[in-house]
Amino acid sequence: MAIKSRKDKRRYKIKLRIRKKISGTSERPRLTVFRSNKEIYAQIVDDLTGKTIVGSSSMIKEIAAEKLTKSEKAKLVGKTLAAKAIEAGVNAVVFDRNGYLYHGRVKALAEAVREGGLKF
Repeated sequence: MAIKSRKDKRRYKIKLRIRKKISGTSERPRLTVFRSNKEIYAQIVDDLTGKTIVGSSSMIKEIAAEKLTKSEKAKLVGKTLAAKAIEAGVNAVVFDRNGYLYHGRVKALAEAVREGGLKF
């Protein structure tokens, strides 16, 4: 994998360190976050089967239509993901910040998922 920038290389190394310790099971799947410059994406993944259980992003119509800051969009993504997960029968997850600092949009998403009823 060719990583271009120094920042991406650093995040990738942190990501590998995290993924060495974290794995999602069918009882406690992994909640992973991806943050681009404009959008934020989150998925709940069962690593044993390699399947995504539910996912949400700031690009779904209900969230994209509203004029909000990126952190507010992250909160909405977290709430919708928690609702979808509970509907799918998931109550507890393992949080994978994917190499990002637990700060800003990632923290807002995590707190909204907790408020939505998921435990981690």
